[in-house]
Amino acid sequence: MNYTPASSRYETMRYHRCGRSGLKLPAISLGLWHNFGGVDALENGRAMIHRAFDLGITHFDLANNYGPPPGSAEETFGRILRKDLAAHRDELIISSKAGYLMWPGPYGEWGSRKYLVASLDQSLKRLGLDYVDIFYHHRPDPETPLEETMGALDAIVRSGKALYAGISNYPAEPARAAAQLLRQLGTPGLIHQPSYSLFNRWVEDGLLDALADEGLGCIAFSPLAQGLLTDKYLRGIPENSRAGKPHGFLRPEHVTNEKLAQVKQLQSLAETRGQSLAQMALAWVLRHPGMTSALIGASRPSQIEDAVKALKNLAWRPDELQQIETILKG
Repeated sequence: MNYTPASSRYETMRYHRCGRSGLKLPAISLGLWHNFGGVDALENGRAMIHRAFDLGITHFDLANNYGPPPGSAEETFGRILRKDLAAHRDELIISSKAGYLMWPGPYGEWGSRKYLVASLDQSLKRLGLDYVDIFYHHRPDPETPLEETMGALDAIVRSGKALYAGISNYPAEPARAAAQLLRQLGTPGLIHQPSYSLFNRWVEDGLLDALADEGLGCIAFSPLAQGLLTDKYLRGIPENSRAGKPHGFLRPEHVTNEKLAQVKQLQSLAETRGQSLAQMALAWVLRHPGMTSALIGASRPSQIEDAVKALKNLAWRPDELQQIETILKG
């Protein structure tokens, strides 16, 4: 069946400027960390990509190791792109990353120029693209000089294989140093991708301030704490959930009684705001003026629809924010 994007796709999505760049990203972006691998149903992934684009989600986020197996999410997206979205390439922001283990030997992970350039070449082949819009260093490398890693990102952008450079999982001071190096090289950093949610607030301890100072945008991954900040686990662990899959990063032991008690209280607050818990959790992440986008994962199209509805209510009263602090402090 041929796919024709919805003509209304840009009517309701919000787009935020990314730091001090000229690029805007949708307030909700779709990540392909889970559910787009070789172990997953291609048609379900295709349906999610279609629905996301129909709703104005133009940013699709990948990495070399997404799957499983590693690399297969890029292959899946590449197939869907060629079949359904090739004519709309210039409407899309496609990102990939390198930093985690991809192949054996000393050149298959971390932050050397050798690894980053080779990994991006492999990603482009899997995606069937000449370039990605954003290429990230996926995690800090404690042994490779930061100058080498940022120099590799600069060279990659100058080669035309990526339009923008980003970093992910960097603490505040290394992020600040990376941004300064990139600016000195003449390829200003575009964006930082950290984990951030109601249950994971490390970015508030200096990172958001550093990004604002350096002019980088911010896109939060795991804003729903891999599904904990939904009603999914209130009645046990579903077999098809992240905690229920053998290859998931959310393990059953993470779904504690204490967390579930907080989830129930947060859900009650969300109901008073006219939102689902997931929608409220996304609105909470997006409350920061420097937060460019919230990067969601999904296992079916309806979850993407639910997430986008969060944009209908991004306003916060001080008493609501205080109630959240009280709940989280237990």
